[in-house]
Amino acid sequence: MRKTKRFFGVPAALALCLGIFFAQESLSQDVFLGGVPSEEKTADTLRLSLADAIRKGLLYNLGALVSDQSVQAARGARLAALSRLRPQVTAGAGIDYFALREKEQDPTNAIRAGVAVTQPVLDFPSLRRKRAAEENLKAAEFSNENARDMTAYVVSMLYLQTVADKSRIEAARAQVRTARSLYDLAVDQKAAGVVSGIEVLRAQVELQSEQQRLIVAEDQFAKNKLTLARAIGLPLGQEFELADNMPFVPIPVLSLEESIERALRERPDYHSAEAGLRAAELERKAAEAGNLPSLSVGADYQLRNQAQWEGHGSQVAIGASLNVPVFTGGAVRSRVIEADAALNRLKAEFEDLKASIHYDIRKAFLDLKAAEERVKVAESAVLLAGEQVTQSESRFRAGVTNNVEVVQAQEALATANENHISGLHAHNMAKLALARALGVSDREYEQFLKGK
Repeated sequence: MRKTKRFFGVPAALALCLGIFFAQESLSQDVFLGGVPSEEKTADTLRLSLADAIRKGLLYNLGALVSDQSVQAARGARLAALSRLRPQVTAGAGIDYFALREKEQDPTNAIRAGVAVTQPVLDFPSLRRKRAAEENLKAAEFSNENARDMTAYVVSMLYLQTVADKSRIEAARAQVRTARSLYDLAVDQKAAGVVSGIEVLRAQVELQSEQQRLIVAEDQFAKNKLTLARAIGLPLGQEFELADNMPFVPIPVLSLEESIERALRERPDYHSAEAGLRAAELERKAAEAGNLPSLSVGADYQLRNQAQWEGHGSQVAIGASLNVPVFTGGAVRSRVIEADAALNRLKAEFEDLKASIHYDIRKAFLDLKAAEERVKVAESAVLLAGEQVTQSESRFRAGVTNNVEVVQAQEALATANENHISGLHAHNMAKLALARALGVSDREYEQFLKGK
């Protein structure tokens, strides 16, 4: 049986997808495999459907939660950029001590209080940085949508993997029952003097081989259930069972060209990259504006009370400030160079993302076609292998052949079952990959996986 390479206990296909996503994001590589348990454990066994798993994942998956905080940080950065264009009001108070030179007067204190207001009138760098911060906020919001889509995709992949493991357990148990029946038959025939002891030995070896497969399948199933439970934030130790099976369901009719157009229209990571590119262009303009003059106006009101002199007074000052950069020591030029480098990098990444969308869609269509053919061939192979086991068992009962033929038929059936399970899993994964390539994993997973 062919073994699938694994990455932190996750199938290689998931690891590859996460690697592609994390190449574009600042999140750690295992963030979407983590979760925050936020509910109380129940004594009952929870029946978990795919819809339930995705709903919980969107609430408690660590990747989704971290992405939410990234949006909050972008909102804070926007407010900071906006504050540089708003009026600044400061208030202050103090006491001044005067040591008077006249001998007939004692030293005195002066109590003062005042309010100062400044308002930028013409500040091109701050204005453009504010617009850049707004675009960065849009990029963060789209990135958050992408993280939610990725969460639904990862949770769906883990659920499908666990469903496939469950099917392998069922197939292994059926194989164990068949092997035990044939072992009992060999024992009975040996007792009747029909066959030799080697037939019993072969049947026993095959029975133990099938039991080992069952043990491995049950262990893998249990571990993948733990991975799924962690990703959706189930309470620690919560027992659950899968409520959904994933039979073969053809995908809705979609054309390649329509799918590419839809992906460019709906994928949130594409829109996030667009907004990030606009923000970088505004940042470059802000850097260039460092050579432009700036204008601000202000007012200062001061109130002073001198107790010794038994008097008080007030003072109002209104003014304007014009700043014209004359020589900045190359600071503006350095900021422009840095902004150019960042902008060029984002342009290259944006074009690469646009190309990758085309490749993702095309690969998903290729995988779908191949998986459909695999399922059809595997279904036929299972029927033929089952018939082969039945006929070889009948021949063995009749004494026409030994149980070498029976053991070979059992192995062929085990291989056929694994190919069928793998084919179904590959087909579901291809449909899910297409939904992810379109950017609709969190909204249309049931339509793609269940045909609803």
